[in-house]
Amino acid sequence: MCITLVDPQILYFRPTMNLENEYGFCHLAVVPCRSEASDKSEMVTQLLYGETLEVLEKKGNWVKIRIVFDDYECWIDSKQYLPISYHTFMRCNFTMNECCFDLVQVVIDSDSHEPTPVLMGSSLPNIQGGDFSIDNKNFRFEGSVCLPSEPNKRDIIVEYAYNYLGSPYLWGGRSPFGIDCSGFVQVVYKMSGIKLKRDANQQAEYGNTLSFVEEAQPGDLAFFDNEEGKIIHVGIVLSNQQIIHASGKVRIDKLDHQGIFNVDTKRYSHKLRLLKSFLD
Repeated sequence: MCITLVDPQILYFRPTMNLENEYGFCHLAVVPCRSEASDKSEMVTQLLYGETLEVLEKKGNWVKIRIVFDDYECWIDSKQYLPISYHTFMRCNFTMNECCFDLVQVVIDSDSHEPTPVLMGSSLPNIQGGDFSIDNKNFRFEGSVCLPSEPNKRDIIVEYAYNYLGSPYLWGGRSPFGIDCSGFVQVVYKMSGIKLKRDANQQAEYGNTLSFVEEAQPGDLAFFDNEEGKIIHVGIVLSNQQIIHASGKVRIDKLDHQGIFNVDTKRYSHKLRLLKSFLD
């Protein structure tokens, strides 16, 4: 099954339609995105291969960008994206996005033969025989963007979530080599064809609210808050009162009406705030 990432219900980005603006394509495996224009600044998210961006501002060797997938604004090194035309930008965003489902695959530059690793959850243009072009640059993807057909989207979400088990926790991370709780949920849903915002408190603003833990089905999301009532954590509901989430690493714990019960420490680690379904 080749999943096309077009979801009219959860589509945030609206380009400015200014042909003089600068647009970009992430041509590296993973790019750190920071809160300020400095390598020392906090990493707030990551770009994965194939994701696109609009340049909002330039400051020295840094550019402030808006990421198309989730409308997130942040700073990246100007050397870490490929400038593209407006036509290519629009083509990549709305007609040709597929996902890489294997842990690591490779894209080869057809001219230089230089390989670039492509991580699980990355975006790829509509591939004809593995070949694709970004403006005047030609590439070949050596891997698979298709999985056997699965009629139940809940099963798809759970299957993709399990692929991240053991991935280390990393604030701002979105890759299997380092990921945070909301990045984990976002990328798993992305591979399932559903767009979500980047942060847990943003994700909680969408979907249908469930009243009881017993109502939640595999693939639904559970959100957790701190003492001030701010949502600070999210995970994916599994069957048998379990949840898969990123806390130290991507792991499976128990879930009940109080929250997450850590199976190792035998203590509650997160207090349940609400449950949401994006699938009904």
